[in-house]
Amino acid sequence: MTFGVSSSVTLLFDGWDVHSPAGMVLSVLLVLLLTLFYEVLKVWRVWLSGSRLAVRAPACTPPPSMHSESASMLESSPEISLAPVELHAPGATNSWLLRVIQTGLHVLQVVLGYMLMLCVMSYNTWIFLGVVLGSVLGYFLSFPLLDQMQPLRLV
Repeated sequence: MTFGVSSSVTLLFDGWDVHSPAGMVLSVLLVLLLTLFYEVLKVWRVWLSGSRLAVRAPACTPPPSMHSESASMLESSPEISLAPVELHAPGATNSWLLRVIQTGLHVLQVVLGYMLMLCVMSYNTWIFLGVVLGSVLGYFLSFPLLDQMQPLRLV
């Protein structure tokens, strides 16, 4: 198969059948917006993964050292608890909420990625350029925002 420049193509579903230049322009714009949303979604997931929702105590303490230098360092360090983490800790529900949101966003990102891949596999040059331009614009607009975003804190 080779890329073509026709204004007639069927995208994803039988109902999305394009037969005119105006329909192609609208389809390219829609694919461009979907790709832009895909890039924003990637930034949103990175931002959520950097959030601090639950503070957990370490499972065990390090073994005491025989060296006096190490002992003085251990004495000056904050205490580490051996107590098990409670299942109903204050941040536990927020942690589960974050996992559910992350899972939903991951599924949305995978489905959207496959749909965009299938659009490109229509071998229509205009649709392909819409996906590429949407990816470029999405990356250009959303990734600089990542440096300006503050980490999410729900606790």
